[in-house]
Amino acid sequence: MATPLLAQQNQSSTVNAIVKEATENSQLKRMAHELIDGIGPRLVGSTKMLQASDWAINQYKEWGIDARRENYGTWRGWDRGISSIDMVSPWIKSLEGTQLAFSPATKKPKTGETIILADVADSIAFKAWLPQVKGKFVLISMPQLTGRPDYNWQEFAQKESFDAMKKEREAQTEAWRKRISKTGLTNAKLALALEEAGAVGIVSSTWSNGFGVNKIFAAFTKKIPTVSVALEDYGLLYRLTESGNQPKIKVNTQSKELGTVPTFNTHAEIKGTEKPNEYVMLSAHLDSWDGATGATDNGTGTLVMLEAMRILKKVYPNPKRTILVGHWGSEEQGLNGSRAFVEDHPEIVANLQALFNQDNGTGRVVNLGGSGFAKAKDYLSKWLAAAPDTIKNRVKTNFPGTPGGGGSDFASFVAAGAAGFNLSSLSWSYGMYTWHTNRDTYDKIVFDDVKSNAILTAIMVYMACEEPEKISTEKADLPAGQKWPSQVKSKRTEGTN
Repeated sequence: MATPLLAQQNQSSTVNAIVKEATENSQLKRMAHELIDGIGPRLVGSTKMLQASDWAINQYKEWGIDARRENYGTWRGWDRGISSIDMVSPWIKSLEGTQLAFSPATKKPKTGETIILADVADSIAFKAWLPQVKGKFVLISMPQLTGRPDYNWQEFAQKESFDAMKKEREAQTEAWRKRISKTGLTNAKLALALEEAGAVGIVSSTWSNGFGVNKIFAAFTKKIPTVSVALEDYGLLYRLTESGNQPKIKVNTQSKELGTVPTFNTHAEIKGTEKPNEYVMLSAHLDSWDGATGATDNGTGTLVMLEAMRILKKVYPNPKRTILVGHWGSEEQGLNGSRAFVEDHPEIVANLQALFNQDNGTGRVVNLGGSGFAKAKDYLSKWLAAAPDTIKNRVKTNFPGTPGGGGSDFASFVAAGAAGFNLSSLSWSYGMYTWHTNRDTYDKIVFDDVKSNAILTAIMVYMACEEPEKISTEKADLPAGQKWPSQVKSKRTEGTN
C-alpha cells in the first residue's frame, strides 16, 4: 500500500501530466472542425446525428478506447434540405431564414401572398376568419418594435426614449399574447388549424434579443412548410402586409422524411483495475438543434469529454474505477437519452461514484454545486483542490447545493439518487446569442476556455477514481417547499407523419 506521501506525489505527477498533455497536444481545434464544420448539426433522427456518433466512436478507437452505440428507442427521421425564401412582390429580395426542424418539404417551390394572423374577438370569430388563409402564407409571430438589443439602447438612448420603448413593447407583447389566446388554440393546434384551412405555409420569427439571432426549434405542421425568418425581414413582410401592399413570397424547402429511425447514446469506456464495477462518468449530449451547427450547445461539451477521455487514456490508462462517457441523444427533446440510460442500467447508477456533465456553452467552468447531496463538500472540494490555481480559483462552489430538476443530463442521474454534478460555465452571452439559435457556429468557440474545462474534467474524474471509498449520496435537507426531483421516464418514440 502506498504511503500518504507517495500517494500525494503520484497524484501531483498525474495532475501535472494531464495539464501537460492538454496544453502541448490539444486535439480540440481539429476535433471541433471535424465535428462542427465537417458534420454539422446533430438533430435527433437525422443522418448527421448518426454520422456524429460514428465519428466519435472512431475517435475513441484510434485512441485505444472501447466505444459503442446503444439504441434505446426510435424517432421520426428527418434530414434538412435546401431552404430558400424570397420576396417576389412588391419588389425582389432574398430573405434570411430557414425551415424549422421537422418541417414538411414543399416538393416544388410555393408562391403566395402573406396574411397576418387576425386579431379576433374569440374562438368563434377565429373559425369564421380561417378560410381567408387559403392559398396564403400566414405570419404568426409578433413583429418586434426594435431590432436593437436592450444593451444597445442602454448605451446610446436617452432614458426617456428607452423607457418609452420598453413600455410600448410590453403593451405590444401582451396584446399579441391575447391575440393568440383568443383563437382558443395552443401554438401546435393553431399551426394545424391554419394548415387544414388551406394555408400554403407558415412564417414565424422568434427573436433571441440580440443582433441577428433567432431561436430555431421545430415545426408543428404536418403537410405545409413552416419557416423562420430573421427579425429584419419578418418586420418588412409584416409592415408591407399590414399596409396593404400585398407582398408575395416564394418558399422552397427540400427536406427529406426518413421514416422511423433508431435513437441512441454513444459510449466509451476505460475499464477499472481495482473496482471495475464502480463507475466515474463523463457526460455531454451529442445532439443539437439544427438552425446552426450546435457549436456551443453542445459541441463544446462533447469536445470537453472527448478530450478528457483522450488525456486520461494516455496519462492514466489503468484507473482504479471504470471510466465511462455518455454522449447522450435527444437531450433537446427532454433528456431522453440519459433518462433511458438511467432506466436501462440500474447496476451502473447504483455503483456510480460521480458523474460530471457540461452543457451550457463555450465558457470556462465557474460554478460547481453539490446537487443537494449532504456530504458533497467533503469530496468535491478535495477533488477540485487538485486542479491548478488558474482553474480552481475561478470556480465558485455551492454546498450542498440543490438537485437539478431537468436542465441537463446530470439531472437524470440526480433524480435517481446518483451523484451527478454540473460543470457550469461562464456565459459568453450564451442565452442570447448561441443557445438554440441560427448563430451557434464554430467561430463562437473560445478554445482557451474549452481547454481549461477539459483539464478540469480530467482531473475531477481522476480524483474520483482514486478516492479510497465510495462517496456518500446522503440527501441534504432541502429548504421548505422544495422536494427532491422525481425520476421521469424517457420518451422513447416519436411518430412519423
